[in-house]
Amino acid sequence: MAAQTSSLQEVQEETPSLNGTIIVDTSHLITEDDEPVDNVFSSHQQRLLVEPLYVNVSVWNPKNRPFVADANVGVFMAARNPAIVPDAFLSMDIDFPLTDEAGNPVKPDFTKLRSYFVWEFGKVPDVVVEIVSNRKGGEMRHKMQEYAKMHVPYYAVFDPFLELKGEVFQIYRLERFAYVTHGDFWMEEIGVGLRLWDGVYETYSGTWLRWCDERGNVFPTGKEGVAAERQQTEKERERAEKERERADRLAAKLRELGINPDDVA
Repeated sequence: MAAQTSSLQEVQEETPSLNGTIIVDTSHLITEDDEPVDNVFSSHQQRLLVEPLYVNVSVWNPKNRPFVADANVGVFMAARNPAIVPDAFLSMDIDFPLTDEAGNPVKPDFTKLRSYFVWEFGKVPDVVVEIVSNRKGGEMRHKMQEYAKMHVPYYAVFDPFLELKGEVFQIYRLERFAYVTHGDFWMEEIGVGLRLWDGVYETYSGTWLRWCDERGNVFPTGKEGVAAERQQTEKERERAEKERERADRLAAKLRELGINPDDVA
């Protein structure tokens, strides 16, 4: 992480301070360009890579490590450089107030914090995800090089339409100053995995990239979670109904034999 520390120090050295607090001028930065996402599939896929992490936080993050996950948001390494915009990212153990001393959520000042500023969150994201929609994105060239320079530990590339004529999905792990094939879906340091999943999401059937646990079980969306709970409740109701019917049949049989079911312990 030496390169990251050096970059943060450079930001601090070129930035005025007030009472020991670093003040970074971000008024010149372009944090939104109002450009639409590449395609409908990408917009759905981006949502699928964010919401389940928050819905299932108690499952995959029981130690309550502060984190932030987002999609199509600029990541600024230094105030003097333009942002790089991953399709989705996850950053663990951030140095940013998410709750107050009582544990209640705090409301960040989003008028000032419009992007992922590394100097504000205290670190780079742990994993970034790029969804390939054409051959112009540079996912295997300049973007990979930029993430490596930022020292992002994991880089995932999802190529659903095989635009790059290679693997549909691959996770890369940073070793020294370059990415190598990770060879596994599980990322131990982060506590999550990424895998392909065939199914229906928001009425669209296809192959999706999803977060999962170490056994490969995908994290359900809020809607899927409600449906699963409803299904479980229905199974329990049916089980209870079968047990009641079985008890009624047994009681009827005992009565045929002249035995009062209430007298049977």
